[in-house]
Amino acid sequence: MSNTRAADRPIARVLPMLGLAHLDRAFDYLVDERDAEAAQPGVRVRVRFAGRLVDALVLERAAQSRHEASLRYLERVISPEVVAPEPTRMLIDALADRYAGIRSDLYRAAIPARHAKAEETDTSTPWEALGEVGEPDLSAWTAYTHGESFVDAVVGGKVARAAWQVTPGDGWPEALAVLAAKVALDGGGALIVVPDQKDVDACEAALREVVGPRQVTTLTAAQGPQARYSRYLSVLHGQGRIVVGTRSAAFAPVRNLRLAAVMFDGDGSLVDPRAPYSHAREVLTTRSALEGCSLLVGGYARTAETQLLVESGWMHELVAPRAVLRTRAPYIHAAGDSDVELERDPRAKRARMPSVAFQAASRALERGAPVLFQVPRTGYVQTLACGQCRTPARCRWCNGPLGLPSGGEAAAPTCRWCGRMDPAHVCPACGSRKLRAVVLGAERTAEELGRAFAKYKVKTSSGERILTRVEPGAQLVVATPGAEPRVDGGYGAAVLLDAWALLQRPDLRAVEDTLAAWMGAAALVQPGGDGGEVVVVAEPSLPAVQHLIRWDAPGFAAAELQLRREARFPPAARVAVVDAPRDGLERFFAGVELPEHTELLGPVDLPAGTRLPGEWNREALGPAQRMLVRSPLQSRSALGKALRAGAVAWATAKQEAPLRIQVDPVDIG
Repeated sequence: MSNTRAADRPIARVLPMLGLAHLDRAFDYLVDERDAEAAQPGVRVRVRFAGRLVDALVLERAAQSRHEASLRYLERVISPEVVAPEPTRMLIDALADRYAGIRSDLYRAAIPARHAKAEETDTSTPWEALGEVGEPDLSAWTAYTHGESFVDAVVGGKVARAAWQVTPGDGWPEALAVLAAKVALDGGGALIVVPDQKDVDACEAALREVVGPRQVTTLTAAQGPQARYSRYLSVLHGQGRIVVGTRSAAFAPVRNLRLAAVMFDGDGSLVDPRAPYSHAREVLTTRSALEGCSLLVGGYARTAETQLLVESGWMHELVAPRAVLRTRAPYIHAAGDSDVELERDPRAKRARMPSVAFQAASRALERGAPVLFQVPRTGYVQTLACGQCRTPARCRWCNGPLGLPSGGEAAAPTCRWCGRMDPAHVCPACGSRKLRAVVLGAERTAEELGRAFAKYKVKTSSGERILTRVEPGAQLVVATPGAEPRVDGGYGAAVLLDAWALLQRPDLRAVEDTLAAWMGAAALVQPGGDGGEVVVVAEPSLPAVQHLIRWDAPGFAAAELQLRREARFPPAARVAVVDAPRDGLERFFAGVELPEHTELLGPVDLPAGTRLPGEWNREALGPAQRMLVRSPLQSRSALGKALRAGAVAWATAKQEAPLRIQVDPVDIG
């Protein structure tokens, strides 16, 4: 079949979906007259590139080409659906600069794979016709200072951005649901992003109380290809006005987006594990700036990144007055876990907690309320040490930490890195063969609590066996952070065990994550006026413990941000990590023009448990190493643009060594 050049704008500039930095640019192709109407910007097409057929995305149509050479025609239009409307394309461009990323990688994260059957789904029914919506009750927001003015601004179509500190016992899904319903009822779009399926289910259930079931669109990784693509199309066509989903839902092309919300932004699940490692919070802050929509960053705790937005004036606080907190928060206090204190009470020693925590749990159980025990690890015995000198027990083959897997005390010590068993471990420091538990997992904790509280049932929620809800009544629930099940009426008490194991992790965000985990558990406990009590087994003088007792997330975030400023750590500075073989790192940075006042720290070995994907000649290029790049907060994208240009030069030179770039990673190492 002969080709006929389109009469109007015969040039299509397309982006091949190749995932290669040096080919992350537009290429010109001719549009045949038969494809002239379908080949619009944002449409998927097939093109012949370097002798093979590849998928591509039309970025724009033009009257003339910027190249003098002869051009190929588009092979075909895959689908006339404009899957990447202009706001999405602008967002992808901004994020590629921000994260030194490749646009085709971002498009793959943003747009579900095409499913032809899904395109036959009827999405012409207006949102209003999918169900009945009453007038939402927005009174829950009056409990927060400036809550009413924030709601008025959102409903009125103005741009308002807030850091929302949820009070204990407050139903945040219900509060978000009524606000989203009000926005949709007035013709706007609402987008809610949460860390996991459990939170999606909670939001969906709350929304179904105020709108019809078909008026809520969920987008999660658990959905099949057809369901996910058909729901994406319903949002694209304007039928889906209220969208709730996990990480990738932050890209959902909601029409007339008036409210975007992300909950618990410190949760690692909101970070894409694939390049360019974008964070859902950063996606939504970028959308708020580009699309002019209101933004809500909510949670019980507050990250240093959100605090920086508040202190810069870009976002304001939404915090409940102290009088409201006093009526809603449980009674929170701390108790040390020294061996001397445990020796004083045999029952408390058996339960591995101080007597004050043992008594708080007993009081709650006696009045028929469940008790929550939060432990930092899953499994049985997570970490072992010498029973005589307490030197950490390490694997003799890979130097990884030894622990006991599920199966109990009869199991042999097993390396948590390489999986080898070491039944005859000998301490290299003192020669002792004795071992003691340093960190106990959820299963071992449940066993000990079952012996200490023999009359009550014990349930565990961790790892692959996570409970979403438990029935009210006297029982013990042992859960890891984030896996705490909900219970109607709240827990009577909560005991936060092994706090030091969380606080002493060698991680920049260890204390921040620990406070978030504590506050998440404490928020499930009944108010202090009803007998609700939280005991954190930690030294009372620790700053994180004091902020928990006062329920002062903003104060902790401000102090944490100040410490980061003094140490010049993110978010007070832009930081990137570049991983490559040693010789490759030198060649990469030799060709990169970094922003002014940028520092290079390193190179150092990769953190334990981290590997660089790909193969290379280790004898010639050396082992994989990491360079830390630190730059002042000059602009949002200056560092990313510079590293992106370096990645293009690296790929153009056809370097054999692998390269990985992460801008503002959650874990620096």
